[in-house]
Amino acid sequence: MKTCIPGIIAVLAIGAIPALASAAESGSETPAVDPAAVQILQKMTAYVRELKSFSVHTQTTLEDVLDSGQRVDMDVAAEVIVSRPDRVRAQRVGGSFNQAFYYDGTTLTLVNPGDGVYATQPAPNTIEGMLDFAREELGLTIPIADLVYRNAYAILMQGVESAFVLDPVSIGDMTCDHLVFSRPDVDFQVWVATGDRPLPCKYAVTDINAPELLTTVTVTSDWNLVPAVNAAEFEFTPPDGTVSVPFLPADNGSGGQ
Repeated sequence: MKTCIPGIIAVLAIGAIPALASAAESGSETPAVDPAAVQILQKMTAYVRELKSFSVHTQTTLEDVLDSGQRVDMDVAAEVIVSRPDRVRAQRVGGSFNQAFYYDGTTLTLVNPGDGVYATQPAPNTIEGMLDFAREELGLTIPIADLVYRNAYAILMQGVESAFVLDPVSIGDMTCDHLVFSRPDVDFQVWVATGDRPLPCKYAVTDINAPELLTTVTVTSDWNLVPAVNAAEFEFTPPDGTVSVPFLPADNGSGGQ
């Protein structure tokens, strides 16, 4: 298989935008790392970490540059359901993408229904172990991976050099705190719902070392924190006519199955 199910990558980030400049210029008057931003991020990751199960819709915009130098955007939607400690299923649709991912606690399977092929691989028996294995051994990134890791806060905060909070904004029907962080390799922003359900409503990431400063933006919606979970829906049964193929060797330079 040549493509993988894209989604939340290891770090949430976005490149500089004009609104951030004035906030950064006032850094001499505020801490480089504002405790308020850190506290909200910690609250969000702790809340998601304690969710036993959930489902969520993600809408991701991936920026790319053609050989001609023209920039294009690709939009990919995904429906994801997670049941801790060892179940994940995701369905991705967008453009030429039509894939499904299954993890049942013992194996992970990536399916391309349109091509009539699938690949299955034994995997560690926890979601966190499976995510590490999928990324490192298969070059495969699973939607909302950052939200699933129990140590998401430590992952996101590693190397953070600046952090601050901008004015609240509305995303869908949610009022969200707007958090801005910077690391040596990426800048990132996270929009976190206010109130007693601090869910991530939107996030964006940019590799600031890349000359194009391409950005990935994901908006989440339709959160269900008490979904009906049936173990069978995480298990893959090959449809008639489909063919098993091996995963390609991981390409850590460009990434992706």
